[in-house]
Amino acid sequence: MSHSPKISVIMHVLFLTLCSASLCCYAFTAQEYSDALEKSILFFEGQRSGKLPSNQRLKWRGNSGLSDGSSYHVDLVGGYYDAGDNVKFGLPMAFTTTLLAWSVIEFGDSMHGQIENARAAIRWSTDYFLKAATATPGTLYVQVADPNMDHHCWERPEDMDTPRNVYKVSAQNPGSDVAAETAAALAAASIVFRSSDPSYSSKLLQTAMKVFDFADRHRGSYSDALSSVVCPFYCSYSGYNDELLWGASWIHAASQNGSYLDYIRSNGHTLGADDDDYSFSWDDKRAGTKVLLSKSFLEKNTEEFQLYKAHSDNYICSLIPGTPSFQAQYTPGGLLYKGSASNLQYVTTSAFLLLTYSKYLNLNGGAVKCGTSTVTADKLISQAKKQIDYILGDNPAKMSYMVGFGERYPQRIHHRGSSVPSVHDHPDHIACNNGFQYLYSSSPNPNVLVGAIVGGPDSKDNFSDDRNNYQQSEPATYINAPFVGAVAFFSANTHTNQ
Repeated sequence: MSHSPKISVIMHVLFLTLCSASLCCYAFTAQEYSDALEKSILFFEGQRSGKLPSNQRLKWRGNSGLSDGSSYHVDLVGGYYDAGDNVKFGLPMAFTTTLLAWSVIEFGDSMHGQIENARAAIRWSTDYFLKAATATPGTLYVQVADPNMDHHCWERPEDMDTPRNVYKVSAQNPGSDVAAETAAALAAASIVFRSSDPSYSSKLLQTAMKVFDFADRHRGSYSDALSSVVCPFYCSYSGYNDELLWGASWIHAASQNGSYLDYIRSNGHTLGADDDDYSFSWDDKRAGTKVLLSKSFLEKNTEEFQLYKAHSDNYICSLIPGTPSFQAQYTPGGLLYKGSASNLQYVTTSAFLLLTYSKYLNLNGGAVKCGTSTVTADKLISQAKKQIDYILGDNPAKMSYMVGFGERYPQRIHHRGSSVPSVHDHPDHIACNNGFQYLYSSSPNPNVLVGAIVGGPDSKDNFSDDRNNYQQSEPATYINAPFVGAVAFFSANTHTNQ
């Protein structure tokens, strides 16, 4: 069909409007989002600690950490390495698990063939947390390995010969932050397994309640109890109040037990309900809690939860350019930018909250109030889509920040197992110091950690594909976890806001 010159000009102007000066819109297909979904879950298999199952798909990995906890007479085998090292940090692992579970709760219906893999990724954590929470009465094991020692080496997990010290919190040395986050993870996961494995689901929820009671009864930050091995790595900068409210919210969601609703009502104001916070991360749960609790107000018009809806609006408005309370920073190419290290963690969590909140609003005919302006649920979806698409390659560098996705992606990620020859290709032990030659090599990593999302570009959209630049090139479980839900949504909703 031919167009008149006038219509052609209008279409050209429209095209230019849709395209920024630095990049042009690329429409990913449902199949591409599905591929990204599969890979984002596959990444977790590369982070596994413990004895790998027969259906392990990332074949370059081998068994590791098989005696974790044994010198302390507890079984702490399993769980995940958080990023590119060989430490099992409890706080980020628990947050990762909560967000993986939340991804399945909200968007599992869109995961189709990947739902079993998503459940397996969650179960790999929760099996570990059940052991960590029940091995010794009145104790929660929260970490395996001394990061200061681990970071002196560059070795694959299969070869680890650094001390696998075990760290715990107890009534004498409390850790309400890590314990309440662990409770949140167990509770959220119990919702995931409710229909597929009811007895396991029940076990998760009962354990969540016990761990939460411990967190609430013995208050204190794990950063104080375990400062030298958790700081500065995963120091609890936001304190533990946010985790207590978050944990109670998840147990209420999982149990519908009125006592947790009473707890939220009675303690919300002292635990951060009145605070606005503009990032959502392994450390600070406030924005996520507001969105989760706003669901109760939107569904049931529970008046005292109107506060959470108002604060959720404040968080969302801060992300949307053009609203009166907009305050986020974006790169010239349109990426949300919060900090120089692992910035994409904030991008994936915010995109997930945008989509989850849009779902709650759509189900209940709601909208976001930003001062005098109103923002629709579709606008939230559009904003989230820009962030997800940027990660997948719709950016000035035309580069995917997910390893193994697209034609161009990071080749030299800051990750020991990926960068050192695998035990299958190099069966001989590679000692602590002998691995550094691979850290400093300019060659691409020999083992492709498919699905890993790295820290990402800087505030000017520049990315250094350099193993030594861990701020940009290190992947982490908590970057991927919310991405799983977001990309599941788009795999089933590609028609939205194209």
